[in-house]
Amino acid sequence: MSTACPTTFQGPDADCPLCPRLMLFRQDNRAQFPGWHNAPVPAFGGLDARLLVVGLAPGLRGANRTGRPFTGDYAGDLLYPTLLRYGFAEGTYKADPADGLVLTGARITNAVRCVPPENKPTLPEQKACRGFLVMEMASMPNLRGILALGRIAHEAVLQAMDLRKSAHPFAHNAVHTLPNGLALADSYHCSRYNVNTGRLTEAMFHEVFDALTLRLS
Repeated sequence: MSTACPTTFQGPDADCPLCPRLMLFRQDNRAQFPGWHNAPVPAFGGLDARLLVVGLAPGLRGANRTGRPFTGDYAGDLLYPTLLRYGFAEGTYKADPADGLVLTGARITNAVRCVPPENKPTLPEQKACRGFLVMEMASMPNLRGILALGRIAHEAVLQAMDLRKSAHPFAHNAVHTLPNGLALADSYHCSRYNVNTGRLTEAMFHEVFDALTLRLS
């Protein structure tokens, strides 16, 4: 990435109106769960990171509740210990934004910043949120690698860079070299469903990090 990058990034505000369906869902959740975050979930980690982890969208009872990506739902129980194992985090993950965990050289974000009904953002919602991912990546001067958790996150990254999906097809444990020199690694999403069905195991997830960290070293 070019070193002539913005040094700040502003994500969507708490009442972002870009997606009417997600806005109504957010309002319903605020009425039902007034103590939850119930707003676009900000990224976790510094803009100086060399690794950007891109997920799909906040989980209803996870990040939408806690306000930190992958915190409070099953996916974080695999992601954060793996980040700790590979030196991208320090501290102890306790599924709580106040657990003191810090990321070191990594940043976590989502392709869609607001929780969608049934965890399924529509194509127009994905497109509406894409500009934030574009600006976020442009604001990371040290970015060298991206980990896409699932096909939608993978395609969001490619679309944010105006790259053809056919040139870089999603495949678990694939590492793509993008035209700008970034490494894009793919993994099945670390969701409860994928882990419980054996589609993604801890060993398989670690293999993705093994391949990616070699590219980042």
